[in-house]
Amino acid sequence: MVDDKKNTGEKSVDAKDLGITVKKSDDISEWYQQAIIKSEFADYSAVSGCIVYRPDLYLIWERLVQITDKKLKKLGIKNCYFPLFIPERLLMKESKHLEGFSPEVAWVTQVGETKLDERLAIRPTSETIMYDSFSKWIRSWRDLPLKTAQWNNVVRWEFKHPVPLLRGREFLWVEGHTVFATKQEAEQEGKEIVDVWEDVLKNYMATAFFTGKKSIKETFAGADYTISLESVLPNGKAIQGPDFHHDDQIFAKAYDIRFLNQKGEMEYAYQNTWAISTRQLGVMFMIHGDDKGLIIPSRIAINHIVIVPILFEDSMEEVLKTCNDLKEALSKERYHDFNLGVIVDDRPYKPGFKFNHWELRGMPLRIEIGPKDLANKQVIIVRRDTGEKAVAKIQDAAEVSKRLLDDMQKNLYNKSRKMLDDSIVVANTYEEFKRFIDDKKIVFAPFCDNEECEDQIKADTGAKTLNTPLEQDKKEFKENKIKCIACSGPAKSSFFFGKSY
Repeated sequence: MVDDKKNTGEKSVDAKDLGITVKKSDDISEWYQQAIIKSEFADYSAVSGCIVYRPDLYLIWERLVQITDKKLKKLGIKNCYFPLFIPERLLMKESKHLEGFSPEVAWVTQVGETKLDERLAIRPTSETIMYDSFSKWIRSWRDLPLKTAQWNNVVRWEFKHPVPLLRGREFLWVEGHTVFATKQEAEQEGKEIVDVWEDVLKNYMATAFFTGKKSIKETFAGADYTISLESVLPNGKAIQGPDFHHDDQIFAKAYDIRFLNQKGEMEYAYQNTWAISTRQLGVMFMIHGDDKGLIIPSRIAINHIVIVPILFEDSMEEVLKTCNDLKEALSKERYHDFNLGVIVDDRPYKPGFKFNHWELRGMPLRIEIGPKDLANKQVIIVRRDTGEKAVAKIQDAAEVSKRLLDDMQKNLYNKSRKMLDDSIVVANTYEEFKRFIDDKKIVFAPFCDNEECEDQIKADTGAKTLNTPLEQDKKEFKENKIKCIACSGPAKSSFFFGKSY
């Protein structure tokens, strides 16, 4: 509660100069750039297409790592680390894989004044160098399954317009690489990994998505098939999130990953790869943010509550003591996986500036305490997502705060879900399809899964396939002779289409 008396000893700062100067609905690209830069989450670097992850952003990435790593370890995944540099001869062993990444690979060709005998690729992904080692480690069925992952950085030298976090030349991720004796075991892991991704996106990042199998054209280079989680951004563009790739025996044959089975026969292993990256943070920021700045979902936030004291000279000492005592008490409270993160903002600035400062940074809750609140033994709690205020007794602040944090988490997901559902339409003709794409919709339509047809759709509309739902009665398409929306050839299933990052 802000009292009407004049505050003393506080600096006046024009918060408008520090805030976002464009509405999200007017120019989401400019809004996004301002939001992550002015929040001091990210900064541009001297290298084009590469950003700086400032401490507040990196803390959220660390929280995502903690959450995800714990879930992966429960599946028996063990972390490791492989070199950043990959010899060209290893990259060339699987032709489709090389072809898929060649345009994006950055090469080291010289050290000092000495040219290298063999070019070294800067890791765009690690299949090629890891599988060279796997071929040495795996000899018998007793060596399987091998479940590894590494949290690292990768470089993909994008030539398209880079967007911080969403599309850059260097990013952070976890890349999982697992090996199994049977196809059934490998595909079973796919269900487990997708469950982890769905849990993280829904229950921690509060972002909605649709899960499905990629088209032949959009399948990861070298994989047998790819399963992706796709989200929709407020500008109508789709963006791929975490994924899972079943590699069958493709890489095993290229890198000679064989084992002696229980019958005493040599056979090739089955492999998977999968990943989640810092892109997901950008998706979260763009979906949830508003004209005031970022909004961080409660369950992935590092700091959940900022306590802002309303200070006057005659009550300053008592108010500050109450604020610090409350911080100490709240910080001991458990909120789902972690303790509550609480900050007391006692900087010598006016309350309005502090409110704007923390709203820009997405702090989930703000607690205001002034002399009138002390007299009433209460606090004012303000939600970042709705701006709604709640009055709570000081002794009830923890209980009320945790309830509001849960309400905020649910509200953010529900809003994201509604935005996604509202963006999806069904097309019955190609003319309808093209009109919906122009209207920035995600279109669900039957498709032949022919690469030439997909190329034509891209040329006509700028859209591409996103994925096809895993649960579809594909017999229906054959029995009812359902035709592809574009070429009128036999459709294999219905796909989601849209313009994307």
